[in-house]
Amino acid sequence: MSKKQKNILVIRLSAMGDVAMSVPVLRALEQQHPEVKTTVLTKSFFKPFFRDLQHVTVFSADVKGEHKGVFGLYKLARELNKNHYFYAIADLHSVLRSKILKKFMHCKRFVSIDKGRKEKRLLTSGKQFKQLKTTHQRYADVFEALGFPLDLTNPKFPKRVPLNKKLQNILGDDSKKQIGIAPFATYESKMYPLDAMKQVIETLSKDYKVILFGGGNYETELLNTMAIEFDNTINISGKLRLDEEMDIISNLDVMLSMDSGNAHIAAMLGVKVVTVWGVTHPFAGFAPFNQPEDYALLADRNKYPKIPTSIYGNKYPEHYKEASRSVSPETIISKIKSII
Repeated sequence: MSKKQKNILVIRLSAMGDVAMSVPVLRALEQQHPEVKTTVLTKSFFKPFFRDLQHVTVFSADVKGEHKGVFGLYKLARELNKNHYFYAIADLHSVLRSKILKKFMHCKRFVSIDKGRKEKRLLTSGKQFKQLKTTHQRYADVFEALGFPLDLTNPKFPKRVPLNKKLQNILGDDSKKQIGIAPFATYESKMYPLDAMKQVIETLSKDYKVILFGGGNYETELLNTMAIEFDNTINISGKLRLDEEMDIISNLDVMLSMDSGNAHIAAMLGVKVVTVWGVTHPFAGFAPFNQPEDYALLADRNKYPKIPTSIYGNKYPEHYKEASRSVSPETIISKIKSII
């Protein structure tokens, strides 16, 4: 690193979607402030997210292993202090763990994200229903406070990744348009009911290639069943590394996702993303990056006026669990066909 180049430690340890949302912001930082280098402190699993950023290196944190607890964070800080000189610390996470870590760092110039907790409480309590600042902009505000203002309105994205033989063999060589579908989310309240999702897959698979995304044994089994049931449908859950999944996502014509990590991975790669929303709402600031408003298909607030019931979908009245069913399969199919 040249003497003129400033190295910023960027802290964003989890979760998948939140880490993926940092990528377009760091890409803008790289393009608009080439004098800045960033060291991203995150889980090693997320390292592929940053693969096309030339001024970004990833420092892996094992917060459930050797970097667990206060002593583990002290050890992590020693490793960081020993190997790097940081001009500043950009804390995009702002949790107890990152605050403790900063106490042990030699660098004293740091800015933490303003998560807008008060505004979000007003939103979920029904006292104020309006669009809040996006998470991407909240990340950008941290860098502006450090002296590096960012414009996120004209983003550039990496090119589609040429698929290797392994991935070509999995997907086949026909010329059909490709639709990715990621039907799962952390909470059931954020998922489109699977029986309705099957209707979507059945219809789309008649004209397009459908590629199913998920993770874990339970999701993989369900997706395997769907792949067998419908033509032109391929399940890649449990078969590939994260970087290989990203290669496939970069080649999609559109991704259909819940309010979940896959939406943000596709968006950071410049792929068009249609999202289906249950008890959460884009107003909280977690819509995927650079997508038109009408790509977000929302549950009917006339039927479910308390939406958003929570920011993450973990709190809701019992009869709101299937709020997303108020979005018809025909609406989803029509939106995807209009984009393709």
